[in-house]
Amino acid sequence: MARIEDYAIVGDLQTAALISNEGSVDWMCLPRFDSPACFAALLDGPHAGRWILAPAGGGACTRRRYVGQTLVLETEWELESGTVRVIDFMPPRDHAPDIVRIVEGVSGTVQMHGELTLRFDYGSVRPWVHHDGDQLLAVAGPDAVRLRTPAPTKGHEWSTVSDFTVSAGDRVPFVLTWSPSYRGHPEPVDPERALAGTLSFWQEWCARGNDLDGPYADAVKRSLLTLKALTYQPTGGIVAAATTSLPEQLGGPRNWDYRYCWLRDATYTLQALIAGGYLDEAKAWREWLLRAVAGDPADLQIMYGLDGARRLPESELKWLRGYEDSSPVRVGNAAADQFQLDVWGETLNGIAWAREEGLAATEDAWDLQMALMEHLEGIWDQTDNGLWEVRGPRRHFTHSKVMAWVAADRMSKAVRRHPTLDGPVDRWEALRDTIHADVLAHGFDQERNSFVQSYGATALDASVLIIPRVGFLPGDDPRMLGTIDAINRELTQDGLVLRYQNSASDDGLPGGEGVFLACSFWMVDALHAAGRQRDATALFERLLDLRNDVGLLSEEWDPSGQRQLGNTPQAFSHFALVTSALQLQAG
Repeated sequence: MARIEDYAIVGDLQTAALISNEGSVDWMCLPRFDSPACFAALLDGPHAGRWILAPAGGGACTRRRYVGQTLVLETEWELESGTVRVIDFMPPRDHAPDIVRIVEGVSGTVQMHGELTLRFDYGSVRPWVHHDGDQLLAVAGPDAVRLRTPAPTKGHEWSTVSDFTVSAGDRVPFVLTWSPSYRGHPEPVDPERALAGTLSFWQEWCARGNDLDGPYADAVKRSLLTLKALTYQPTGGIVAAATTSLPEQLGGPRNWDYRYCWLRDATYTLQALIAGGYLDEAKAWREWLLRAVAGDPADLQIMYGLDGARRLPESELKWLRGYEDSSPVRVGNAAADQFQLDVWGETLNGIAWAREEGLAATEDAWDLQMALMEHLEGIWDQTDNGLWEVRGPRRHFTHSKVMAWVAADRMSKAVRRHPTLDGPVDRWEALRDTIHADVLAHGFDQERNSFVQSYGATALDASVLIIPRVGFLPGDDPRMLGTIDAINRELTQDGLVLRYQNSASDDGLPGGEGVFLACSFWMVDALHAAGRQRDATALFERLLDLRNDVGLLSEEWDPSGQRQLGNTPQAFSHFALVTSALQLQAG
């Protein structure tokens, strides 16, 4: 089975496909990110659905790359007989989702092999496949997929096989299109025109952003493109990752569905996109937020569906053995029902960020912020599950209290700075001071000279590294310097930062995990704020080296196995990269 870092992503801003360095589409959900997968080999094996298109001898490619600043992927194999390139992309969605694969002969002659194994509903449903005119049609229940290609095809052991030869200058297209089975044929796309249009779309999107230069410009641009690829264009929602159940520990049970919109993750992604100059995405997200959280502020959830849906019931797909036998495979996410105090602060901070960066305030948006703040005033001193979504006992998490402070701070500053915005600013400022004093009194351990995970505990937690970034304390405050030293001393593995100490944190789950990549980026930010520029730069550049060959990061890293872990590509990792890079380049 391919490693997580062996995958690249293509997408159409409504769903995405993961393609291995062996030319196999091993994960794809249609028609949306959160739809059942029709290719689920990623979580089991080829029989769960895949589409391989590669030289007949198989094996990993010689090289691959994205074409400039786009999501058009080129994969090349150099063989004794010749060189062949496969171009993969998904055109921006019109009426139906398409994935286009063009086999291009570069030199010599290469024998190619294609094998399409469609399995709907996460590998559990084998479709009826037959020819429909010049197309191959696969149907099962609500799903229909059509394959159009000039290459020869035949059925073999419940798959569609294509064997053909390409020579220099040949271009052999394959177009796979999904549609509801109860509707007519979708309009076919011309593969070459679709390629030109897809290249233009991404190039024009990148050109809308800020001019970026410096040593990290390419890494930042690729991360921004990846974050854009994780947005659901019809609603403005932003998914945390394109996959479900890639493990945080190989063989372990910490396998979660990330194909939903976490308010926290989306807010951080929003900040990264704004920093890159993409205000349109910020506006679309704010509109999504207004719809998703409409109603009683007490009903605010930590996550929602792509369209703002609130019910995300969690279940296990027992017929899938999981990535490298890491079970269970889960769809849905029970954490949606958790109480996480920090999301009020994350949400209000994100809206404030957008406002200060030029996104005009609206009456509806301010009314929402007022309602959220008024509710937070009555609950900020309660215990919660924390940003790591622990399934153990609720606690007074230090990070949660800091983010409650952020909410009061941003709301009071909004009123002071913007005469058109009205609110009880004196009361909010008093609350801000109360929360600040509470955190310093109960969230900082004098003996350890460090902020701790929760009140009355001694366990460390990487989330407190964001304290300087949100303005709670200066980066060179002695308490932050002590915290940095404690985390570096006790909460790192191979120089990279863990989220927390599993043995000391009682998170309600068995097993362990790798190092959460965003936490190491937070350490970069904390070191930078503390004036330790050289250390910050060294750590950041080490983190850059953990990206795969096309610039992608998953959620975690396994220092022992030297490999990526967790769902991929992960928004949390990429927006943290953007933020750290821009801070370092600013000096």
